[in-house]
Amino acid sequence: MKIIALTENTSQQAWPVEHGLSLYIELNGLHILFDMGQSNLFAENAARKGIDLEKVDLAILSHGHYDHGGGLKTFLQMNSHAPVYVHRRAFEPHYSLRSNGLHYIGLNTELQYHPNLKFCDSYTYINNQLQLFTQTEGKYLCPPGNRLLFGPALDTPDTFCHEQSLLISEGHLRVLIAGCAHTGIINILQKAQQLSTHPITHVFAGMHLTKSGLTATEEAAFIKQLAEKLLAYPGCHYYTMHCTGIEAYTQLKQYMQDRINYLSTGDDIIVQI
Repeated sequence: MKIIALTENTSQQAWPVEHGLSLYIELNGLHILFDMGQSNLFAENAARKGIDLEKVDLAILSHGHYDHGGGLKTFLQMNSHAPVYVHRRAFEPHYSLRSNGLHYIGLNTELQYHPNLKFCDSYTYINNQLQLFTQTEGKYLCPPGNRLLFGPALDTPDTFCHEQSLLISEGHLRVLIAGCAHTGIINILQKAQQLSTHPITHVFAGMHLTKSGLTATEEAAFIKQLAEKLLAYPGCHYYTMHCTGIEAYTQLKQYMQDRINYLSTGDDIIVQI
């Protein structure tokens, strides 16, 4: 299995970057696109890597935010056959509360009627290697920054029922991929472990630790607690990115050492035990 970061907030290789996420996955001859960033940059970077997006077999949209689905129109124009798995509530309006008011951060709603979209509910079995699932029950160590994010009800923070994560099974590998982990990476990891017949071996996830609104002391305590819980999964290696933020990653790295790494634009990882 190979995972390539087409779009992420940073790059160690001087590649063009943006605030967004797009991952390309090769799995036993299957070509998968997980998220499409906020623009067509994922496609430009795919070309730089020699990746033909017309050959993608299926795509997955993790949730209904622009920085993960802004490139959806570009992908649908480039690839006429691949199904795109998206939660049926992803096209509902989503907003972010910023210093100058509410900003729309949702998807292009004109795309919701495209015939290639396959709408998902709380669980979707794609094949014996791919499962999609939502996590809305657990509330442990959810990102504090969620309080600034809203769905259709502007007086109530988003529940993120539209967020789905991917569990990949290959031999003894069990790989969890989460776009932003708005519902809490520990909760998502627990749900993935319940669905898996083997221990989770790898996690690729943004953890939405930026713009937490916490004091430095509170944030340090939160990250320490998160690191301790992640380390409680023996043998699991973590790659984080995007909304985790470099500062939070640096703190996680202090606790987790070689159990966690940062995935930047242009990086490719051979996933193996």
